[in-house]
Amino acid sequence: MKLLEGKTALITGAARGIGKAIALRFAAEGANIAFTDLAVNEETQAEIAALGVTCKSYASNAADFAETDALVKQVKEDFGTIDVLVNNAGITKDGLMLRMSEQQWDVVIGVNLKSAFNFIHAVVPIMMRQRGGSIINMASVVGVHGNAGQANYAASKAGMIALAKSIAQEMGPKGIRANAIAPGFIETAMTAALPDAVREEWMKKIPLRRGGKAEDVADVALFLASDLSSYVSGQVIQIDGGMNM
Repeated sequence: MKLLEGKTALITGAARGIGKAIALRFAAEGANIAFTDLAVNEETQAEIAALGVTCKSYASNAADFAETDALVKQVKEDFGTIDVLVNNAGITKDGLMLRMSEQQWDVVIGVNLKSAFNFIHAVVPIMMRQRGGSIINMASVVGVHGNAGQANYAASKAGMIALAKSIAQEMGPKGIRANAIAPGFIETAMTAALPDAVREEWMKKIPLRRGGKAEDVADVALFLASDLSSYVSGQVIQIDGGMNM
């Protein structure tokens, strides 16, 4: 039997990149997939559905509380259950603190952290009635260790970690687990565009001497979503090749 057979996963920001890799990995293990992005993405929806599961794409402004509440109600109506929530939606607006605008701060906190609050707030009552569920917050190693020029992003990701730990404590008695994943240098379209010198400097800091792949993150997400991690809650798993120990 597949690890997520018969379960429904709701994944935010999953039209591409790490979120898409997680959606495909979950679908390969039998999960039906509801995923969000700023616009409906029929191409990704078709790619996931081709794995033999039910999949639906939803347009969502994840930072909007009322819109998120309505969307989660619609997902519940469409799929019947929501067993796994992956809070993956995120953006960057980098800059040194002395030059960072209020708008840069607010939009990153809104999309990265408030969106997770919005979705957890809407999904938890459903999971409570089901007497179980897994919540996965996509954090970052900069949320653990900080990073110059990314105060807003680092603060949002640190918040994702603390949020997961708090929900784990609150909802554990209801059978709901919450964990965070903290990726390091993952090979994406964004990192591929970095100058060679910057990439080489990153690699020197990584004991495994390579960047990670989106699939590496998806494999850990699968573990946290499935019953393989039934006694794992309130944890932060760094996926960084040993960069930060």
